[in-house]
Amino acid sequence: MLRLLVLFLILANGVYFAWSDGWLRTYGFAPTQQSEPQRLTQQLKPEALRLLSPAEFKRVEAQVQADLVPKECLQAGPFDEAHTAVLRRALESALASGSWQFDSVTVPARWIVYMGKFANPEAMAKKRGELAVMNIVPQPLTNPDLELGFSLGGFDTQAAATTELQRLMSLRGIRTAKVVQERLGGQQNQLKLPALTAEQKARLNDVKPALAGRSLKPCS
Repeated sequence: MLRLLVLFLILANGVYFAWSDGWLRTYGFAPTQQSEPQRLTQQLKPEALRLLSPAEFKRVEAQVQADLVPKECLQAGPFDEAHTAVLRRALESALASGSWQFDSVTVPARWIVYMGKFANPEAMAKKRGELAVMNIVPQPLTNPDLELGFSLGGFDTQAAATTELQRLMSLRGIRTAKVVQERLGGQQNQLKLPALTAEQKARLNDVKPALAGRSLKPCS
């Protein structure tokens, strides 16, 4: 009886090893294959994979951290060629190359009902107070060449600005205003700072004098 048991165990082990090694696959007896050779065909450029050295890993990690820093997009303008040249020099001194750009934009001509130039800030403040009594709110200028002064309204045509001046003269008693062209139409340049960090924004204090009175605003 013991001999039969031993013989049975030897035979069972032999059958198991033959089954596990695939010798019985021809007869339809074999374990399920766990490999997935189809995944090899799904690889994308496996030859591009490489191990990074510790120094390379630190550089990549630093870049990832920099990309996670909150950034803000600001813009200013438009600027004519002369102002663009001055601003470009200021940007080159304050910010890294690639952190700013100039985009060409088409701007319409602009006429304003203008008051100025005032002899000093005190005279300008006095006139502003007189206008406040008449419920007229002056608007800031976008052309620094017209300072010290302010606008009582901006228009796309000279005719529209003249009509507004006549209305102010007849209804409000305005006597010292005139129509002037604040901006020529045509191609100008818009400054764009697409991804400013807090550190870069701090450096913009050195650039502000070259903005010619324009303010930096969130990108549209």
